[in-house]
Amino acid sequence: MKLRTTEITLAGMFVALMAIGANITSIVPFMVIGGVPITLQTFFAILAGVVLGSRLGAISMMVYVLVGLVGVPVFAQFTGGFASIIKPTFGFIVSFIFTAFATGYLTEKMKKTTGVFVFASLAGMAINYAFGTNWMYFAYKIWASAPEGFTYKLAWLWMVVPLPKDIILAVLAGLMGLRLERTLLSRSQFKNLRTAN
Repeated sequence: MKLRTTEITLAGMFVALMAIGANITSIVPFMVIGGVPITLQTFFAILAGVVLGSRLGAISMMVYVLVGLVGVPVFAQFTGGFASIIKPTFGFIVSFIFTAFATGYLTEKMKKTTGVFVFASLAGMAINYAFGTNWMYFAYKIWASAPEGFTYKLAWLWMVVPLPKDIILAVLAGLMGLRLERTLLSRSQFKNLRTAN
């Protein structure tokens, strides 16, 4: 699989954006609201799919995961390393690959409308939640020390807190992606980027 220079550059840009999004509260402390950090990883994973398409979007997220696993501190709280795999929340990191792919796939195959882009973005967010939450549940049940009284229902209740901000950010990612589709991505140097996926 050979990537063009433009594709490598854009994929690298999204790896950097994911690292920033994971640690945005360290850069901008006021983005902690009610004790809940507003990270931008899901936003950028969705945007990667919308902008780069299914193939390159997924590749950029794979590179992000691999960069973190080899020890570069690109995960939340500036962490990294192979030991991240055993953390209960690692499933959310893995899910970014599927989030970007699904979002990109839907926007490639359907009409370029506001509704489609928002729907695709929300679908990507749903994949992020489903994969990450189920991974977290099984991680706590199989190898991590689960909190007392931990249940499958409780795992999902934990996700209620970040859900509103992720819905808002997913919609914004879809709208931003559509805007880019109609402006930057419509230019000659970018028009074949998504069709090559």
